[in-house]
Amino acid sequence: MARRAAAQAVSSPSDDDMALVARARAYLMSLSSAKGRFIQTDPRGVEKPGTFYLQRPGRARFEYDPPSGLVVASDGHRVAVVDTRLKTIQAYPLGMTPLGLFLSRDIRIDRGVVVGKVTRRDGGFSILAHDAKRGQGQITLDFTDPPLALAGWTIIDPQGGATRVRLADFAPSGPFPASLFVLSDPRSPPSS
Repeated sequence: MARRAAAQAVSSPSDDDMALVARARAYLMSLSSAKGRFIQTDPRGVEKPGTFYLQRPGRARFEYDPPSGLVVASDGHRVAVVDTRLKTIQAYPLGMTPLGLFLSRDIRIDRGVVVGKVTRRDGGFSILAHDAKRGQGQITLDFTDPPLALAGWTIIDPQGGATRVRLADFAPSGPFPASLFVLSDPRSPPSS
């Protein structure tokens, strides 16, 4: 039991670590609308580039470059994944996805989320966290510093697969029309 307590003490973030978490939270809260390019690397190492739109609270859109045909968007309530080539759509509650962490109205990296580790590196830092309630999977948010900016994130699914998103040219932009974040079922005929 003493070993377990010692291990927990070692893995608990320090006051300096929590100060970085507070800075990251303040930065994310300050983002209202932003746009940039991304490269997503899936667990098999396959890279897919695209454009990322963010409009807090609740809205985000990932448009993957052709020939992918994938678009992922959150309208503030649900996250929809559309494959225009296969003509499929899947939807999930926003709160059940990692996007819920930094799209919520009040981002609380320190509440409802367990901060497991803060790692400093030249030119930035990363925050490893997982949902305290569901406890499945984890996310690592990567930041550059200075200046403080979101550089990307890595999501580890419950099976241990890592999906990494790297951002480039990510900067304040917009605002964007609400329709940008609403995806239609690709099987439906276009409305006239």
